[in-house]
Amino acid sequence: MSEDIQKICKVLTLNSIASVGLKRLPANIFQISSDISDPDVILVRSHNMHDMDIPVSVIAIGRAGAGTNNIPVNQMSARGIPVFNTPGANANAVKELVLAGMLMASRNLIPALRFVEALEGDDQSFHLQVEAGKKQFSGLELPGRTLGVIGLGKIGRPVADAAIKLGMKVLGYDPKITIDSAWSLSAEVQRANQIEDLVRRSNFISLHVPLNESTRHLINGPLISHMQKNTILLNFSRNAIVDEDAVLAGIKSGIIKNYVCDFPDQKLKQQPAVITLPHLGASTHEAEENCAMMIADQIMDYIAHGNISYTVNFPDVVMERGTPFRVAVANANVPNLLGQISTRMADIGLNIHNMINKSRGEMAYTLVDTDRAVPPEIINAIAQITGVLMVRYLPVSVPSEPERV
Repeated sequence: MSEDIQKICKVLTLNSIASVGLKRLPANIFQISSDISDPDVILVRSHNMHDMDIPVSVIAIGRAGAGTNNIPVNQMSARGIPVFNTPGANANAVKELVLAGMLMASRNLIPALRFVEALEGDDQSFHLQVEAGKKQFSGLELPGRTLGVIGLGKIGRPVADAAIKLGMKVLGYDPKITIDSAWSLSAEVQRANQIEDLVRRSNFISLHVPLNESTRHLINGPLISHMQKNTILLNFSRNAIVDEDAVLAGIKSGIIKNYVCDFPDQKLKQQPAVITLPHLGASTHEAEENCAMMIADQIMDYIAHGNISYTVNFPDVVMERGTPFRVAVANANVPNLLGQISTRMADIGLNIHNMINKSRGEMAYTLVDTDRAVPPEIINAIAQITGVLMVRYLPVSVPSEPERV
């Protein structure tokens, strides 16, 4: 894109985004503000966008984090708007918090801390009370224990690796594991074919799956009934992945020793066997910077070249430029649409230099490089094809505003 084109890309920030990331969006290309009425791009962390009137000018949304439950993804898909996220950018931060949760539960650190804070008396009395009371907080060590990891993605894998280094046995369950994830998984991770098998054999269970209809209340009463006595359950994924009532019933029956999670609410508050943290998973300086840098790079590549990587609603489509003239098309995944796009171009003698098309569920995305400039009437003709949701013309050196139809 020319400098003139790039200047008009307006970025609305709904939350504070680390400056190290925003600086990757050149100031002579992007206008970034928390007060823009007609943004091209919205960057968000935790802001709830479901009740927001998202302007028609928006062509992309970037979530500086992994979860996108605060974004109306289905509505954006219907408009041909990719919703980017940053899986793995906060993986180390979450991994360390999972390990901290395991140690807090296995060594009874929270009740021990509360015990000490409640002690009174002079030094001699204080120390006598410490010695008399410490036995009730006797815990267990991690080596030789079994950790079951449900979900072996960008966070589940490092959690598994860290547990192995601590001398633990690790079971993994992930029916949707990708080829890349499988290749990068330690050979020491044993595979569980059924989730019931994993929970039956595990002393600790750590959840690392996205929240969707298939994972909502994945941890429920029937599954808990398969767990060992005194299982420690860790949830640093999403709160609705567990049925909290079933977990509390599991604690009462002695099946679950501790529930450690990052999602406090009134139901879990002041439950002695529950350790809740105030959503600290990605709350490190390093994680916030990693997320900001990753989302900035994704947005830059999409705005400049139409390339898409790491979205929750579009296929990954990345193509090196073969010519200065590129058309990007977001469309419903329906038959013969690609042929119609090619026909529109062929009708005026446009030669397609390179093309890539991929689909993901009901969404498809196409990049086309042509051997010469694409006139506006062809962009408009493509936009009129039934099923086309958005068309963007992305020439690299044309002194006019980038088109969005």
